[in-house]
Amino acid sequence: MSDRPKLAEIRAASDRIKSVACRTPLVPFRPGEETDVRLKVETHQPMASFKIRGVYNAVATMTDEERAHGVSTVSAGNTAQALAWTARHFGVPARSVMPDHAPTNKIEAVQRLGATPVLLPMVEVFAYMKGHGWEKEPYAFVHPWTDKRVMTGHGTMGIEIIEDFPDVDSVFIPVGGGGLLGGVGSALKALKPDVRIFGVEPECCPSLYQSIQDGKPASVECKTICDGVAVPYITDEMYPLLSSLVEKVVLVSEETVRETVRTLCLVQKLIVEPAGALALAAALATPRVERGKTVCIVSGGNLDADLLTEILQ
Repeated sequence: MSDRPKLAEIRAASDRIKSVACRTPLVPFRPGEETDVRLKVETHQPMASFKIRGVYNAVATMTDEERAHGVSTVSAGNTAQALAWTARHFGVPARSVMPDHAPTNKIEAVQRLGATPVLLPMVEVFAYMKGHGWEKEPYAFVHPWTDKRVMTGHGTMGIEIIEDFPDVDSVFIPVGGGGLLGGVGSALKALKPDVRIFGVEPECCPSLYQSIQDGKPASVECKTICDGVAVPYITDEMYPLLSSLVEKVVLVSEETVRETVRTLCLVQKLIVEPAGALALAAALATPRVERGKTVCIVSGGNLDADLLTEILQ
């Protein structure tokens, strides 16, 4: 089982990352109207994603010797961008194994930051992950899900949520490999044990949902517009932690994701990628009596312009 980050470790990470990661705002959904839903807008972060929190924390806690050989990860795009940004900050090389169908804007952003994307078919990406392929390379590897340093950095968001909205009843968190849920959920439960945590996945990639149904880590078919959470399995290490944190896993249809991206753009004036819209989509589909005062994590805004045009039309 992946270790649950401790509150003291998360507080230390807050101090460590504060020079690079923003303390993002909690804003009401549909401003000017009475609402019990607030958005944690992580699109304001460097590289427009929450990933900078965990990735920077992981690299910053490495020794100079570990970093000297360079850093690497596996990513659909946002972790790769955060690692490229962080590597440039520390003056070391970076490379990221990425699916060859990753959004072009994410691949180009990694290259602009001076890092190397290694594009592979999706089946080879997950073979690399399951086979611990990074153990054969000199780079210091940052695992996007199971690395405790990454989860600890992500957990800083949970502290901010409770400090800014102590009356919160429920937090909706998108789930891919589970690093975000593991970190934020650990902080939330440490500070407010009765808070309800809802994991959110696309209907077309329900790996945590199916794992909880089966009572053990499961693999699923995965084909979704939400590339940021398109992980077709839950690891053995992450399942015990994730299943202990969530109240429930909510599944969201592809069309509902598109509708929510449109709403966030046209009503909220936020450009949000499909994975970043999952939490709000799930909250709006959950009865108010079940969720109460709600925070939705808007996890990223790296949306390809052509896809945004298609969704808006």
